[in-house]
Amino acid sequence: MRIAVGSDHAGFDLKAELAKHLVDAGHEVLDLGADSPDVPVDYPVFGLAVGRAVAEGRADRGVCVCGTGIGIGIAANKVDGVRAALVHDATTARLARQHNDANVVCLGGRTTGVLEATDAVDTFFSTEFEGGRHQRRLDLISDFESGRGQDPGPQRASGPGSTRRAPGSTASTSTTPTTAGAGPTGGP
Repeated sequence: MRIAVGSDHAGFDLKAELAKHLVDAGHEVLDLGADSPDVPVDYPVFGLAVGRAVAEGRADRGVCVCGTGIGIGIAANKVDGVRAALVHDATTARLARQHNDANVVCLGGRTTGVLEATDAVDTFFSTEFEGGRHQRRLDLISDFESGRGQDPGPQRASGPGSTRRAPGSTASTSTTPTTAGAGPTGGP
């Protein structure tokens, strides 16, 4: 698999470890920078570069690392066709692939250890997208992103004013007006 990797200075060390691990695992790695942990750089440049490499087909998937993984993921997601997911461990990496067909994995160099990040990346690249109901949701996003679809707006469980509840929940929402100035026991 061809994998584009990119980071800012805060994510450089983790990116370098992951790139080496990916090469050792037999992947082709396209390192788009940064080139040093010592020179401050702007994460959007590298998130966009990884996103473009994936969207343009120069890479099959991408890995982005900044201090937290948040900013570089936001930047990568600005590229049409990119589904960048911030992951913290193997579970979130697996779900990002299974449910969201994520094609770029984002990690925090200051928040994720090398072993946990390596496990997350391995899981990300070995997990397949489940499709089914998840594909319908991705289609909504893709249609909106491309301008083909309209904003689906919020959905209600059964009509205006209804409240969604967790399965098995018997909690109800009271619509009874309270007396002005009444305390928790109904008194002043």
